[in-house]
Amino acid sequence: MAGWNADTAAGPLGAGTVTLVEGTSFCISLPNGDIYPDQPHGMFFQDTRILSLWALSVNGQAAEPLTAQTKEPYRAVFAARITRSDGYADTPLIVERMREVGVGMVEHVTVLNYSKEPVECTVTIDAGSDFADVFEVKEARVQRQWEESREVNQNALTIRARWQDIRKSVVVSSDVAEATARGFACQTTIPARGHWSVTLTVAPGSEGTAPAAPVVRPAVGELSRSDRRRQEWVAKIPVLHMGNHSIEKTLRRSYDDLGALRIEDPAHPDRVVVAAGAPWFMTLFGRDSLWASEMAMPVDPSLALGTLQTLADRQGRVVDPVSEEEPGKILHEVRLDVSSGLALGGKSVYYGSIDATPLFVVVLGSVSRWGFAKDTITALLPHADRALDWIRDYGDRDGDGFVEYERLNPRGLINQGWKDSWDGINFADGRLAEPPIALCEVQAYVYDAYMARAWMAYDVGDAPLASELADRAAQLKARFNEQFWMPDRGYYAIALDGNKRQVDACASNMGHCLWVGLVDDDKAPLVAERLMSPEMFSGWGVRTLGTDMGAYNPASYHNGSVWPHDNAVIAAGLMRYGFVAEAQRISTALLEAAEYSEGRLPELFCGFSREQYSEPVPYPTACSPQAWAATSPIQLVTSLMRYDAHVSRGGFWMDPALPPSYGDLHITNAPMAGGRVTIDIANSVPTVQGLPEGMSFHQGHRPWLTELVEQAGLRKKG
Repeated sequence: MAGWNADTAAGPLGAGTVTLVEGTSFCISLPNGDIYPDQPHGMFFQDTRILSLWALSVNGQAAEPLTAQTKEPYRAVFAARITRSDGYADTPLIVERMREVGVGMVEHVTVLNYSKEPVECTVTIDAGSDFADVFEVKEARVQRQWEESREVNQNALTIRARWQDIRKSVVVSSDVAEATARGFACQTTIPARGHWSVTLTVAPGSEGTAPAAPVVRPAVGELSRSDRRRQEWVAKIPVLHMGNHSIEKTLRRSYDDLGALRIEDPAHPDRVVVAAGAPWFMTLFGRDSLWASEMAMPVDPSLALGTLQTLADRQGRVVDPVSEEEPGKILHEVRLDVSSGLALGGKSVYYGSIDATPLFVVVLGSVSRWGFAKDTITALLPHADRALDWIRDYGDRDGDGFVEYERLNPRGLINQGWKDSWDGINFADGRLAEPPIALCEVQAYVYDAYMARAWMAYDVGDAPLASELADRAAQLKARFNEQFWMPDRGYYAIALDGNKRQVDACASNMGHCLWVGLVDDDKAPLVAERLMSPEMFSGWGVRTLGTDMGAYNPASYHNGSVWPHDNAVIAAGLMRYGFVAEAQRISTALLEAAEYSEGRLPELFCGFSREQYSEPVPYPTACSPQAWAATSPIQLVTSLMRYDAHVSRGGFWMDPALPPSYGDLHITNAPMAGGRVTIDIANSVPTVQGLPEGMSFHQGHRPWLTELVEQAGLRKKG
């Protein structure tokens, strides 16, 4: 994901923590709804913690949690009871807190009295803000002392803060409770079998400007801004019904989470992009946002277009060792309002990603292949060419034909592929690989970028460029299979190190090479066998590292854990090479794992064997919801559907291989080449209605680009 050097890993959020997310806002609290500054909790808006303290008490007693239920990704209800001071176990006072996150937060608190007598109550809510940025909170390094002032105005408390030349503020208001310097307080008598309620609103602001328009609790029967946003999202995405209701629930949860993780480009509000994940990565990431966009293409291609356009606007222009920016390079992450200097590279935009740049071209090729927004694609082609120039001029550091990385400053990421933890790339004996490091999957993405751009060139009649790029891809494939393959091991090296030695750990990365067709046909069966071996397959999915490797640790971030997105890519690769049973096994295992977390796959879970523990073991600091985990169920199902298009070839292909346990599938409103189609799969037999003019449906497997290259004569055989 990001920021996972040796000293920057996030601490666990704690048992029962509740995370809500909507756009760039998110809130993390205890199970009773309270927030305390000594925990990695808070209400965050644009990477700043605008609430670090939010604690409710009744008659001086804190609320004892009973349940916390997330209604939508942005809304939860908390139920708690107020313990008695006289030692009796039961209490007549129950507190319900309905919380919604948007541009700020609104909370509706109700205290219910279940006794037969009236109860005198003093209800207080302590509020505070340290205006820490997300890195300070995540890494427990909140050290700045803001100069704070508090202004009380009847039912509103304004907290202002200043640090150097930076000013921030937050306004907390109430409909009935009186504001105090500490927060809010109200003395009331709650009648027998009655209740008392208050609504509190938290609005972010900045010194000298009006507070941002906050989330507002609507009147009864009306929709909130977040509800309207969700309703608009639901109206534009496919409607899905599946015989297996558990899988249907998981897919619908994926849709919901993906909708909540959408954020707007501040410079272009019409563009919607995908944030990487909650809680710490509610911002644009190169790799994560591109992968999520790619896997969500059959649901909403506009996410890919918005992500591509936003990344293109920030494409590297100069050489800057501090931020690791280089001409043509695609960024790693953007931080919206980070002022502590703890951001990667110390700047708001950091470019330390080795794979975001080729993935940019790959996703642009996918959007083109699916026939969406031709004018936008044409405008983005120069950015794709600049990305390919970066691969040649900067990505291939030593001219050996492979793309490798080595961080340019001590504050950057040590490892810059998707396994970006400091110890994520190692040899079979556990020794760390030394840079520059050429990852196997990065070569796969570069190969796919060449092929994608070749086809975009072919589509517009530029045969010489198409032929050149197809040739370059063929040379890379031959070179890769010669230098990364380890015949004595029967699998590919995860990388080549700085001395061009094969980094011989057995890792999941090679499955990404299946996805794009970089693996030679004669080697694919051995790769599939190894990925599905007991050392690699946990029963819930393929581990990031084999159990027989020196660095294996089932509770590590990248050295033995199971990542849903990684498995979704592997399953797609297995389907490409005809290993249907293996792909079905991975898909079914992951979709079963989702049942243990209410249909939501987390960023990762531990790699313990299914035989050892009967449920997936959570990883303590996993993001949830997280973008490419949310899109993984979509990728798993569409892979088994063999669901793909190549509009310039006039075709839409489908050859379903869904296991019988999945049941029949009915999809309406599915985007296709600017139109909408209806898909039915009954007993593995597909039918399609509503295809756009000029497109035809083919029941069968779409010819892969490598085959089409031969057909089009873009490259001479041999």
